Amino acid sequence: MTKEFNVPPVVFPSGGGVNPSVGNVNQRRVPTAPFQPSRPSSSSIPFMAFDIGSVPSSSGPVGGIISTSAASGSGSFDDEEPLLDELGIHPDQIWHKTRSILNPFRVNATAHKDSDLSGPIFLYLSFCLFQLLGGKIQFGIILGWIVVSSIFLYIVFNMLAGRNYGNLDLHTCTSVVGYCLLPVVIFSAASLFIPQGGSVPRYALAGVFVVWATRACTNLMVALADGGEEHRGLIAYACFLIYALFSLIVIF
Repeated sequence: MTKEFNVPPVVFPSGGGVNPSVGNVNQRRVPTAPFQPSRPSSSSIPFMAFDIGSVPSSSGPVGGIISTSAASGSGSFDDEEPLLDELGIHPDQIWHKTRSILNPFRVNATAHKDSDLSGPIFLYLSFCLFQLLGGKIQFGIILGWIVVSSIFLYIVFNMLAGRNYGNLDLHTCTSVVGYCLLPVVIFSAASLFIPQGGSVPRYALAGVFVVWATRACTNLMVALADGGEEHRGLIAYACFLIYALFSLIVIF
């Protein structure tokens, strides 16, 4: 026995009688734009604006603060000290102290009261450079002897002066030893033009520069410290040993 069902007629859209289910499969989707936040027409904060050109020149109190800080920041660079002064390097003082060593009979001790290490480091590098031009790589030897000689002179002077007069610190000793190295540096530069075979002129020239450095260092040590005048001979002997060894580094 057959049952009959009343099936309603299927109406296809106008398009050539294409199956709508098949058409949906083959149909390509149109890409949609990603989510974009809505752009406000005006913003009270300048840096929240999305368009670069839309930042106002002065919008409210915040804009005024930013412009003021930018103006003050540009002006602060003009008021800053030079880089050398911030690092504690004063070329005028270095030149003044170095020039005072050139006259061994009249050393200006007032210029050396403010001790520094910039000038001694410059003289140390110059000494090493002249030795390098002579074919001697002695950076570590010279630096080590400067440190040892400064500590040696500091201990000797404070032992001689005692507790009541031993007011010479290690920083001042290092500064004085470094600046008085100038005659040895000049001797190192002059030895480049002296023949290696002639030992007598080299020894004679070395003796002159050692006496020069010894006298300058002794005068500075006695003038900068209290109670050093009575121990001038012993201080001069210690300084002579220091700069004699420096001259031997140049000779040999």
